[in-house]
Amino acid sequence: MIRTRLYYGNLSLRAVTLCLPLLAFAIASFFRFSTNWIPVEIRPAAWWPYLILLAATEVIWAAASRELDLCRYEKLFVPTGKTRRLLTACGITYAPIITAMFFYRGFSFSRLFVVLNAISLVLLTWISQVCFRLLLQSRQENWLRKCRILLVGADSFAAQVAEKIQKNLFMPCEVVGVIRLRDQQSAIYGPAHYELDDVPKLALGNGFDDVVIALPPSRLGEIPALRSRLEPLSVPVRAVLDFGDSVTFSESLFGFGSTMMLDLQATPAESPTYLSIKRAFDIIFSILALLLTSPLTLLIALSIRLTSPGPVFFTQERVGLNGKTFQMFKFRTMHSCAKQETDNGWTVANDHRKTHLGAFLRRTSLDELPQFWNVLCGDMSVVGPRPERPYFVQKFLQEITSYNTRHYLKVGITGWAQVNGLRGDTSIHDRVEYDLYYMKHWSFTFDLHIIL
Repeated sequence: MIRTRLYYGNLSLRAVTLCLPLLAFAIASFFRFSTNWIPVEIRPAAWWPYLILLAATEVIWAAASRELDLCRYEKLFVPTGKTRRLLTACGITYAPIITAMFFYRGFSFSRLFVVLNAISLVLLTWISQVCFRLLLQSRQENWLRKCRILLVGADSFAAQVAEKIQKNLFMPCEVVGVIRLRDQQSAIYGPAHYELDDVPKLALGNGFDDVVIALPPSRLGEIPALRSRLEPLSVPVRAVLDFGDSVTFSESLFGFGSTMMLDLQATPAESPTYLSIKRAFDIIFSILALLLTSPLTLLIALSIRLTSPGPVFFTQERVGLNGKTFQMFKFRTMHSCAKQETDNGWTVANDHRKTHLGAFLRRTSLDELPQFWNVLCGDMSVVGPRPERPYFVQKFLQEITSYNTRHYLKVGITGWAQVNGLRGDTSIHDRVEYDLYYMKHWSFTFDLHIIL
């Protein structure tokens, strides 16, 4: 969740920042050419040169604002340098514009318009950044849930990390659990404490959003072994690194305020493409699917009600992204029976519990249609590993190495294993192999290939 929120925060700030030259252009045009506050001797004979000027301003501003970190979420709260970076970005933007106007004689631009444009951009950028800071500083629990963190380490170093994480100004975080390592005396008070041997018990429904390993430099060699022990959690794992100020950030090493973190188990689910393009596709595809199949859905629902007693839809708890559980929807295909029987048992080919209509729905996969609602709600994706029941997830965790790794991605209506014939009562080991292949090679075009 840490990387996800940083992504959305940076995306929001960048979107607003990139719109500012357009707004500054509109303000300058209004005051220079549409009011009587500033006398206009000659109005522009054509607007296309001003639109070219706007396009050039936008391009240069996009590069300058990115280079000077005006679009970095966490840079809003650095104690010094904010005004200097803002003025420098505006200077870099308008210096080539003014230079080009000086040498280009093909069109006479209003110099006062350019000055008003620059002043407007400075003021708008300052106002937008102040508004972002005020919004984040006044965050409340009811609109921005705290990121729940499991901290690995309990010594004084970990206590300092916990304090920094929970006191950061740009993202509400709470350390809700601590794993105490060998030879450690706990210096953290309040959160629940666990041992490494407790990790398998926390695999499902643990409520953690991120795992943060907080080890002093002298114990960084323990990280590979810790990664293996923490794998059942299926939650993104970070490590806090104290390497000093000389380390350069990259995609794997990123700044979380004054704390540096290294991705030890980054997943495609945290990439910009997965968070934006794949999610947008899921929303559009599921809406279209629900609309186009609505007559068929109504017909199936009516048929279920007429042919067997019980509800139209069957809901069942399944395990999804990061090991979190959700209620998955299907058309009911069996006679009503005890919940434990459906949660802990397999459906076989000639299952006596299936209705005649249910057998047809299963054979044609039409019973899966309501899962597009799960996709629309964000619990599932159109493409991903098929969701399993918690009972079997716990069982397979003990039998199959790296089984829970499949939960690093959203579960899907169909997946790489399913289009390769691994549906229903087939080898779990083979399914996991295909799911792991899908995770390692995920791309949006791979999703489209699977759908086709």
